[in-house]
Amino acid sequence: MKSEVQSSIQQHQPSSINHLLFVEDVVKVYGDKVVLADIDLAVTKGEFCTLVGPSGCGKSTLLRLILGQESPTSGRMTVEGKEILHPSPERGIVYQKYSLFPHLTILENIMLGKQLPLPFWKGISVRKEAREEAMHYLESVRLAEHAEKYPHQLSGGMQQRVAIAQALIMRPKILLMDEPFGALDPGTREAMQVLILKLWEEHGMTIFFVTHDLEEGVFLGTRILVISQHYTDERNHEGDAGRGSKIVADYPLKTTSTRVKETAEFGRLIQRIRCDGFDPEHLQDVTQFNLEHSDSFQSL
Repeated sequence: MKSEVQSSIQQHQPSSINHLLFVEDVVKVYGDKVVLADIDLAVTKGEFCTLVGPSGCGKSTLLRLILGQESPTSGRMTVEGKEILHPSPERGIVYQKYSLFPHLTILENIMLGKQLPLPFWKGISVRKEAREEAMHYLESVRLAEHAEKYPHQLSGGMQQRVAIAQALIMRPKILLMDEPFGALDPGTREAMQVLILKLWEEHGMTIFFVTHDLEEGVFLGTRILVISQHYTDERNHEGDAGRGSKIVADYPLKTTSTRVKETAEFGRLIQRIRCDGFDPEHLQDVTQFNLEHSDSFQSL
């Protein structure tokens, strides 16, 4: 049975040609610790991918690899067929801790990304255009009336919206978000979830969203990736020691409204994900992962 499943997975092998992001056989090792092992991932333009998994499983490491801040120990990663070698404006990121310049207004903080790469004289000449563009993104995150305020005058949720506008103005092909709403209170967090879905639809973005909140992950994504070190591999004769995390589940999702959180189906999927990746007593073999998304593949 296992050989039949493995054969089926290997027959479906997406390529980098038809996918915005393509990751194949990626391994990341720090010293003698394997963090990620043989990560395979193909992502189509416009997907909203949420990443969940136990603490320390390598979710943020995968984001840094996609961003280009770090390089894989082995394997291949491409965006539109071009290898990821270093950070690029085509891949933006929003962290949990927003980093706004306190001496600049909200509008100036958002304009900065457009002006910094330019020579000083050219920065002045395009200031009006950058200001108009920044106001557009401030309006999209519903903060236009706060344009001339300073960061300390805004709430945490409002500052996070500024950080999102900072990323959007650079028009990245891929927007990476690492626990962006983790420090917000529940009411503000749900409002931000609804906002990011609205922005995703309006701007046609491709998003990678790391979260520790399974409800948030299932609600937001069009696809949820479960990364975990809790699995078995009969081919691995070295045992559990040094074994890195893999994508142990990959489910397509259907985003609707906040009311979906109250349905039995929503609750069942969350429990299934807990079992897939968070329960060390429930160990699937690598040939039996729940890779249900149409673009899932394994190069075992």
